[in-house]
This record gives sequence, C-alpha cells and structure tokens, in this order.
Amino acid sequence: MIAFWDVLHAIFAMLLLGAVTHQGLSVWRKPAPARAFIDRFRAVNGPGYANAVVVLYLVTFALGCYIYPPYVLDVKSSLFAAGLSGQVGLFQIKEHVAVVALALLPVYWHYWRTVPLTEDTGIRRFVTTVIMVAVWWNLVVGHILNNTKGLV
Repeated sequence: MIAFWDVLHAIFAMLLLGAVTHQGLSVWRKPAPARAFIDRFRAVNGPGYANAVVVLYLVTFALGCYIYPPYVLDVKSSLFAAGLSGQVGLFQIKEHVAVVALALLPVYWHYWRTVPLTEDTGIRRFVTTVIMVAVWWNLVVGHILNNTKGLV
C-alpha cells in the first residue's frame, strides 16, 4: 500500500515541478514578445499559478509526511547498513529544504496574490526562485535516494 502513496506523492511532485518552473521562469522574463520556445514557456500568467503552487506544495508535503515513517524504517536503515551515510545526509538536507520552502509559502502567496505585479518584483522573484529551486532539489534528491535504495 505504501507504493501507492509513494507514486501519488511523485505525481503531485511532478505537477508541482511543472507549475513552479513555469512561474519561476516567468519572473525572470523581460516583457517582450514571446517568439522563441523558451520565451513562450516563460510567458505565462504568473499570478494564475500561485494558488496551484501553494495547494500542490501542501499536498505533496503532506503525502511526504505520510510516507516518511516507512521510509525511515526501510530506506534509511538500508542506506545506513550499506554504509551510504552521504545519501542519508542528502535526505536530511532535503527535509530541511522542504521545511524552509513550506515556511516561505505565506510570503510567496502574499507577493503573488495581494501585491501588484509592478511592485516588489525583487522579493517576488527571490521567493519564487527559492521555492522553485527547493522543489527541483527535493525531486532530484528523492529520485536519487529511491534509485539508490533499489541498488542496495
């Protein structure tokens, strides 16, 4: 049954990754006609993604919290037994990064939903980029650890 929750967690993580990447790249775009592919990729309605990013992050985080105890018993113990303390350290960093991004969500939501787009663009850009990098970090590290468990 834990495999179901793990796959569901991964699906929500991928949805979150897509939404936050579109929005994260849009804050770095200069207002100009979108002609090239990357410009069209970044030319999204940034505020339209804010609620989706918050909800997807919260659901992904909650699912991660739900599957965490079996993970600790199964995967972390296997990694420790195999002498792979570096991978365990990566997961510890992943946990901290996830909590920091969670703590930034209210600030993120405030700057996307209540502050006009022409104001405080630097803060909006910073918070969105931090959350985007956190989501990418957590996804990549999660896959590395999942694959490492398969090799052990």
